[in-house]
Amino acid sequence: MRLSIFFAFTSLLIATACSPKLSTSNASASQFTSDQRSLITASAADVPMRVYKITNREDSVLLRTPSQKVQIDPSDRTLQLFIDRLLTTVQDSMSLGVGIAAPQVGILKNIIWIQRFDKEDLPWEVFINPVIVQYSELTRKGMEGCLSIPDRREECERSYAILIEYDRPDGSHHTEMVEDFTAVIFQHEIDHLNGILYLDHLASDLASD
Repeated sequence: MRLSIFFAFTSLLIATACSPKLSTSNASASQFTSDQRSLITASAADVPMRVYKITNREDSVLLRTPSQKVQIDPSDRTLQLFIDRLLTTVQDSMSLGVGIAAPQVGILKNIIWIQRFDKEDLPWEVFINPVIVQYSELTRKGMEGCLSIPDRREECERSYAILIEYDRPDGSHHTEMVEDFTAVIFQHEIDHLNGILYLDHLASDLASD
């Protein structure tokens, strides 16, 4: 009888140690590197982060590096803090952009914030692991600037409409068609996640490479 109880208790310990809940916790712990965690947790959610610039050599190397997929865990406090600080950064009076990508503050993760000019009240929305799955043949031209490229604006040609897939912080997955200027913002910010800058779309810059 005692032997049966011992094996039952041992089996319970093994099952608990291998439970999905603990595995998820371990995944959350490795979501960010120690350097990334240090950057994120250095200040509170209402404190903007430093925007990386191509005029700085080390910054430029990171801005040219593709980002990594985010493992979404609603209980990951570091992830939530980073999402909040990224929004604070783009809304800061020193930035005042219409979108921002995680690499622009030194965090190579697939996260962007976009101001939705296609919605009432122009809300800000966060998108995790966004991917453009379809581009329209119809294009539009417009002036673009970038928080990471100071004192420069250029005319850039983009697809007028795009079909995107993305995740939300709660783990839900979505597909959406976006058009016009908001579609341009999405294309600009998703480029950042792939280590691409809007300058790469300019014929004059490509010819000089």
